[in-house]
Amino acid sequence: MSRRDRPAKPPLSREGAVAVAMRIMREEGLARVTMRRLAAELDTGPASLYVYVANMAELHGAILDELLAGLDLPSGGGARWQEELRQILCTYTELLIGQPSLARSVLTLRPSGPHYVRLVDTLLGLLRAGGASVEQAAWGVDLLLQHVTATAAEQGARDEQVTAESEQYALVTALREATAADHPHVAEAGAALFSGTGPQRLSWMIDVLVAGIRTVPTP
Repeated sequence: MSRRDRPAKPPLSREGAVAVAMRIMREEGLARVTMRRLAAELDTGPASLYVYVANMAELHGAILDELLAGLDLPSGGGARWQEELRQILCTYTELLIGQPSLARSVLTLRPSGPHYVRLVDTLLGLLRAGGASVEQAAWGVDLLLQHVTATAAEQGARDEQVTAESEQYALVTALREATAADHPHVAEAGAALFSGTGPQRLSWMIDVLVAGIRTVPTP
């Protein structure tokens, strides 16, 4: 086929590059998303991509922003502010648990996409509706997002590890066999150490953090 007979390539764009990166991640995992692979899929050279995506960190941030586009955010506050805040953060955590490699990357990213900014704005509004000061809400958003992102990264990593089940069994056994003479507080806690489901613990953790954000003054 001559060059004249070939179908024209779609114009290269940031949106197109991110869309292809999303497809590769969903089909093969984030580790397969490289500039070289992306360039091959887009039928261009890696150098051409840097015009639209400066580096892998920026690409990961763009992927996160695309995922956040589907996050259902309330219009704001009211009496249900705490329920809405908890729901948003739980959904955000579940979203990242589904992409553990991205969750680990997000821990060190500084996302700046429009959907991420909208998420931050919504969380600020809900904290303010709950009585937090502007400063408490501003610092609190960072704490909440950092904590739930770390939770997702940890859980996602465990789900990927083939030894996770045996490691969990070893930990549970060690704690259950702890004697009151040697480890009185572990023995006292007993079954409470293993009680509750993952979602229950996540919701409780969020409520604890929010309670602290609202009541502890910023210096």
